[in-house]
Amino acid sequence: MDIEAVRQFCLGFPHTTENVQWGADLCFKVDGKMFAVMAIEEIPQRISFKCTPENFAALCERSGIIPAPYMARAQWVSLERLDALPDAELCDVLAESYRLVWENVSKKRRAELDGSKPAALKPALNKPARRTATAKTKPKTKIKAKTRTKAKTKPKTKTKAKTKTSRPGRRK
Repeated sequence: MDIEAVRQFCLGFPHTTENVQWGADLCFKVDGKMFAVMAIEEIPQRISFKCTPENFAALCERSGIIPAPYMARAQWVSLERLDALPDAELCDVLAESYRLVWENVSKKRRAELDGSKPAALKPALNKPARRTATAKTKPKTKIKAKTRTKAKTKPKTKTKAKTKTSRPGRRK
């Protein structure tokens, strides 16, 4: 595949945009989140994309494929040349990259992008209606709480105020 074929393939995904970033890198995004980046001025041309952790390990073992600089921690790989993978396999991994990013877009935002109304994402948090006493239900009776009685204590007597005395080793 060449640059134009990869570009046409990536732009075929719904809601995909492209823009040039960082000087000469062609970025493919869905809802502002990248799923593939292609260096267009380097020879040989490189392409980097997101993949699953399982594919990340398997692809990095192949020749011509390395962990993407600065993005390997997020399971991105970089093809050192476009022919490092057969065309059909490259299309499969790019489709998987798009799918991984699309699944991270919120359901509400996906519905907005698709042009449909978002489904009820969360049930309404209405307070339950208050129950009122009717002829069929018995009204609740109040139970009197037992009051605690204090044990009888001796009445306090007044005592003389104690005077402060100095302790040894203490300054006044």
